[in-house]
Amino acid sequence: MSEQSRNERHAARMQRKKAIIDQHIAEANIDTGIMILLTGNGKGKSSSAFGMVARAIGHGMKVGVVQFIKNRTDTGEEAFLGKHCEWHVMGDGFTWETQNFEADKARSEEAWAMAVKMLNDPSYDVVVLDELTYCLSYGYLDKTTIVRDIESRPEMQHVVVTGRAAVAELREIADTITELNDEKHAYKAGIRAQKGLEW
Repeated sequence: MSEQSRNERHAARMQRKKAIIDQHIAEANIDTGIMILLTGNGKGKSSSAFGMVARAIGHGMKVGVVQFIKNRTDTGEEAFLGKHCEWHVMGDGFTWETQNFEADKARSEEAWAMAVKMLNDPSYDVVVLDELTYCLSYGYLDKTTIVRDIESRPEMQHVVVTGRAAVAELREIADTITELNDEKHAYKAGIRAQKGLEW
């Protein structure tokens, strides 16, 4: 095949693709707040959410972050993004460390009370509920209440929920779901979590 022929075939294929994409863009004409669910066993759920935080801040939007379960306040994301948005670290650490259902439940309820303040406030454009999924799968928070509060938020407010093993109730109300899965992970080769990449 000549180079000219290859270029012509490529151009024709891209024209067809452009027509399809342009049609999809034209059909997507609704503006409303969406809920994004980032789940799965792979690395990058919170990192993806914080990428959206940076993007929203760049557009001058008001952002709130509530971190469930996690208790570290020395992460790179909080050190940088926390200067530009409201950021609350409200956990006591990983549940296998705390090993105390009632204490974890109480901390989760405190964190949810903070989240509800943001979900009820139309001045927040984006609310990130980091690691919320665990609070539902472990029974720390009532699924019906969480679904009701997320669905009752202001019309244009976006919500990003992260964490493994998202329950069916969260999946049902999400507009976008991304399932992140590990193909390979350095930790399994004995490499410890690295500053700037994992925290």
